[in-house]
Amino acid sequence: MNWEQIWNDIVNFFKTNAWNIVWFFAILIIGIIVIKVLMLTVRKILSKTRMEKIAQQFICTILKFVLWLVLVLMLLAQIGVEISGLLTACSAVILAIGMALQNCIANIANGIIIISSHMFKKGDYIIANGVEGCIDNINFLFTTLITVDNRKVTMPNSAILNGNVTNLGAYPRRRVDFTFSVAYESDTELVKKVVTDVMKSDGRIYLDPAPFCRLKTLGASSIDFFANCWCDGSDYWDVYYYIMENVYNEFKRNNISVPYNQLEVRERKDKVNMPVVGKKLPARVEKVREQEKENAFEKIFLHEKKNKNEKKTLKEQEKKEKNKEKEEKIKEKAEKKAEKKAEKNAEKKTNTKSEEKADKKGKKA
Repeated sequence: MNWEQIWNDIVNFFKTNAWNIVWFFAILIIGIIVIKVLMLTVRKILSKTRMEKIAQQFICTILKFVLWLVLVLMLLAQIGVEISGLLTACSAVILAIGMALQNCIANIANGIIIISSHMFKKGDYIIANGVEGCIDNINFLFTTLITVDNRKVTMPNSAILNGNVTNLGAYPRRRVDFTFSVAYESDTELVKKVVTDVMKSDGRIYLDPAPFCRLKTLGASSIDFFANCWCDGSDYWDVYYYIMENVYNEFKRNNISVPYNQLEVRERKDKVNMPVVGKKLPARVEKVREQEKENAFEKIFLHEKKNKNEKKTLKEQEKKEKNKEKEEKIKEKAEKKAEKKAEKNAEKKTNTKSEEKADKKGKKA
C-alpha cells in the first residue's frame, strides 16, 4: 500500500475543496444554533397558550425533526451529493413505513383529536369499551387507565374514539342513584321519610337540589322506591356506601321489612274437561299416479294443445251464447208484434160491435 500517494490525495482534496469544507462546518454550526433558538422560542410561545402539554411536545418533536432534516440536506448538497435521488429514496421509504404502520398512524391521528377536542383529561374517571377507571396518561398512541382495583389498562386511541366514552369526572358534581325494595305492607310515607333523613344526615350531600325519594314500581314480590342525591365527584363511593348501610339499619329500626322473592302456588281440585272439536282422522287414500313419465317436451306440447283446445271451446261457447241471445231477441220481437196485432184485432172487433148496436138502435127508432 502506497501511503505517500494516499496522503497526497488527502492533501489535494483539502486544497481543492477548502472553501466547501469551510462552508460545510459554517452551515453545521449556524444550523445547530438556529435550531436551538427556534425550539426555545416555540416552547416559550406554546407554554403561554392553553394547549395540552402532550400536544406541545408533539409539535416540538415534529418541528425539530423537520429542522434537522433540512440541515442534513443542506450539508449533503454542500458536499456534492445529489439531493433529488435522495429525496425519492426517502419518499419511498416513508411510504413503505406508512403502509406498515397504518394502525399506529390511525392511533396518532385519534390521539391528536382526543387532545385537541378536550374529550377528557388526566384524572377523569371514564368508562370506555367496558373498562372503567381513572385516566393516568394520554399520549398519541395509547391512553392508560388505572382501575379501582389498581390495575393498569392500556387502550389504543382508535378503540376509544370509535366507541362510546362516558366521562364521569367531567363535572364536579355527581348524582348517586338508589333503588330500595320493601314489603307491600310497609308504610310508603315512612319509607320515603327514612331514606331522605339518612341522605340529609350526611354533610357531603348537597341540600340543593334536595335529596329525592319516590315510589317507582310495584313488583311481583315488593314495592320499589327510587332515590337519589347529589355530592362531589370525589365523595361518590363514600356517600353511596354510607347511605346503603344506614338505610338498612333504619329500616330495621322502623320495622320495615325487605322481602324475599314470593311465589303463590294453588291446588286445582276441579276436573278438567277438554272439548273435542272435529272428527277423527280419515283413513289414508293413496293418490293414483301414472306409471310412465312423460318427457318435458311432450308435457309442454300437450299443455299448449290443452290451452288451445280450451280457448277454442271458450270461443265456441261464447258464439253459442251470442246466437242464443240473438234468437231470444228475435223471439221477443215476434211476440211483441203478435201481441200488438192481437190488440188491434180486439179493438176492431169492439168497434164493429159498437157500430152494429148503433145501427140496430137507429132502425128501431
